[in-house]
Amino acid sequence: MSAHDLTLRGGTLVGADGPREADLAVSDGRISAVEPDIEGAAAEEIDARGLHVFPGAIDAHAHFNEPGRTDWEGFATGSRALAAGGLTSYVEMPLNAYPPTCDAAGFDEKVALAEGSSLVDFAFYGGLVPGNLGRLEELAERGVAGFKAFMSTTGTLDYAPADDLTLFEGMREAARLGLPVLVHAENKEITDGLTRRAAGTLRTAMRDYLDSRPVVAELEAICRAILLAEETGCPLHVVHVSTGRGVALVAEARARGVDVTCETCAHYLILTDEDAEALGAVAKCAPPLRPRGDLEDLWDRLLDGNVDFVTSDHSPCPPEMKVGADMFRAWGGIAGCQSLLNVMLDEGHHGRGLPLENVAALTSANVAGRFGLCGKGGIGVGADADLALVDLGEMTTVKPHDLFYRHKTSPYVGRAFQGRVVRTIVRGTTVFRDGRVVSEPVGRLVKPERKAARIPSGREQEQTEIRGE
Repeated sequence: MSAHDLTLRGGTLVGADGPREADLAVSDGRISAVEPDIEGAAAEEIDARGLHVFPGAIDAHAHFNEPGRTDWEGFATGSRALAAGGLTSYVEMPLNAYPPTCDAAGFDEKVALAEGSSLVDFAFYGGLVPGNLGRLEELAERGVAGFKAFMSTTGTLDYAPADDLTLFEGMREAARLGLPVLVHAENKEITDGLTRRAAGTLRTAMRDYLDSRPVVAELEAICRAILLAEETGCPLHVVHVSTGRGVALVAEARARGVDVTCETCAHYLILTDEDAEALGAVAKCAPPLRPRGDLEDLWDRLLDGNVDFVTSDHSPCPPEMKVGADMFRAWGGIAGCQSLLNVMLDEGHHGRGLPLENVAALTSANVAGRFGLCGKGGIGVGADADLALVDLGEMTTVKPHDLFYRHKTSPYVGRAFQGRVVRTIVRGTTVFRDGRVVSEPVGRLVKPERKAARIPSGREQEQTEIRGE
């Protein structure tokens, strides 16, 4: 009888303390040994010499659009793209599914669809929208990783933005439930007003769209969200921060004790407003791509340790929604989850000297830690055997036929990256190898560990008693 189910021999393991060469063994889907030379045979052995072994990356911001809009992407195609990029888990947003995941019934339907088709593991966020405050507890009991709210107009009519009262009361309830609120932080009045003004004067080019979502709209909304989180004691996560100044606001709040984190996206670290104008609708997103100076400032903040993790904000659509000259009508989302780890290895590690252990933290460990994804995010005995084997030196160029998305579009097409994902392993099962999916769907739901419910401060308790609650 074999001592282990799987043994990786001679790979360079990328852990929290940096890379080190060692063997790694897997039993029952978990890492069972990490030693210089593991003795005993295994049912399967992999020669990992010359490869770097990363903890499987986790995309904390993906839109796979099931149920209701599977023709936009879907769990089957989206999860295969993740596996091809070295990602072994994802946390999926409550929109652009139809209906969005704003109650227990919506959550149950989404889980049933993902369990039958997701190649890699998954978790879900629930929605925080006007009118569903009473549904947050049932979503928490089902196992959502947090609640997503928009502070600006969304791209679909079925997911309303949260007004300030909804956000305040939702944060107060989320604090009680021990879960974070995630915000898309852009000021609705500024962005809607500038959009109407541009449309009214027939200014609809990409530059006009970029100008309609200025940096100040993001900064104001981040400040307002932080104030509400600080007042309610709610854990706050600011998604897709596009500027270094936005990251600085989060860092300053955290320094004074606010429980707040932030992410940026791969596209804000490698593409600029000039790329948006050159590429057109395929590079439209919200917040939009920024000038080179903002990109460099964002990298400075990341290298200083003030960005918690990097995501893809993968938000695809059918190709016909990304055509035409009117950039305000084109869908505002980037297809990029398959290239997330590539961007961080090429631009981050090779281009800017980001240590490999920091790449692993930004794409895996920090996500698992923030959202309580037990067993995920690291290489250590007892952890889930979620692994990405990477040839750090090999160059690859993104070609449409190599993309596993439902629609073969991405702003990264034609771009060369240094670092190729050779194999992806989910809980000990190889799901992707040498350019091919080699497994049936094995993904399963990951429920977060919830923080203890927050006890109100003395002032808040006094106010509650006065109201008679």
